[in-house]
Amino acid sequence: MSNSFDKFDGSGFKDDSELNGGLDINDANDEILSSYLNESRTSGSPYLGAKQTTIRSSIRLDGVGVHSGAPVSIVLHPSEINSGIRFSVTHSNKDIEIKAHCQFIDSLTLCTVLSSECGVCVATVEHLMAALRGLSIDNVLVEINNGEVPIMDGSASPFVRAIEDAGIRELDAPRRFIKVLKPVRVEENGCWGELLPYNGFRLEVEIDFETPVIGRQKFTSDINPGIFREELARARTFGFMADVEQLWAAGRALGASLDNTVAIDDGKILNSEGLRYSDEFVRHKALDAVGDLALSGYPLLCSYKSYRGGHALNAKVLQRLLADKDAWSYVDAPSMPSKANVRYPTDLSVDQHSQDVGLMAVAHFAADKN
Repeated sequence: MSNSFDKFDGSGFKDDSELNGGLDINDANDEILSSYLNESRTSGSPYLGAKQTTIRSSIRLDGVGVHSGAPVSIVLHPSEINSGIRFSVTHSNKDIEIKAHCQFIDSLTLCTVLSSECGVCVATVEHLMAALRGLSIDNVLVEINNGEVPIMDGSASPFVRAIEDAGIRELDAPRRFIKVLKPVRVEENGCWGELLPYNGFRLEVEIDFETPVIGRQKFTSDINPGIFREELARARTFGFMADVEQLWAAGRALGASLDNTVAIDDGKILNSEGLRYSDEFVRHKALDAVGDLALSGYPLLCSYKSYRGGHALNAKVLQRLLADKDAWSYVDAPSMPSKANVRYPTDLSVDQHSQDVGLMAVAHFAADKN
């Protein structure tokens, strides 16, 4: 599969004057609203998912870059309403801010690299982005003192645990979604990816490798915070020993080790602990897809299907979607009517957040309202 990528110029992106999918609870069908509120109450949900979130306190993580091999520290800070996910990269004693959006993708060779207008880059953002989107975190500032997010253990789990420790804060503003309105598909060299309209967020990811250690695997599931944490977050990146010398010669994978990569050699897994899931390989590809699609800037209401995909394919499908103004619209989560006696907590435990059925209920409600 080709790794070439034409940088998305934002020409298809809609500004506020073009919003055509915003929702207000007063326009909702009474039966739908009643059903939604009853589901929230009976599940014990405090109507989570309708409002934007950030983390409760700052988080620091230290590690190495999987490609650079250099030590790196990141600090995640709580951020204000509508600020989104942003990276602040220290460069020449200056802090350069890069928005986590596909408009700023610079490279997709082996990892996702974002670049500022002045050429400052931050690489390997996909696992952190997957953790933030997987746990439905909307607004965070990520300070980083080097050009690559630390690989940690090769999965999103360390980021998820850190967010669990810090907690999640709900903000007083509705969550905005991007709703896919029609199929958008990209095919390349026997690989394909497709975004389809769907009432929620669903993944159908399939891989097919010649080595029998991997073979053909498929992961299919609706995605919410609980499912992400339990079914995807712990899946690690993987690679083949046959490729190592070539990668090293190209200055890549200098920080890779058995501590952060599932290594395959001669049809065997070299990690002494084995796999975390029997199908860990496809689960990691699904994790990557969550992180890559998070570069839409808002949570997606869609089903994403891919066959033998990767970072480049995921990004190209997203690029094609956003370039077609007729393929998507914004929808805003409904605001709660004042007459409804529903509690809005300021601080949310991750268990509350992860187990909440209200998240998907809001997504379904928004997707059903054209």
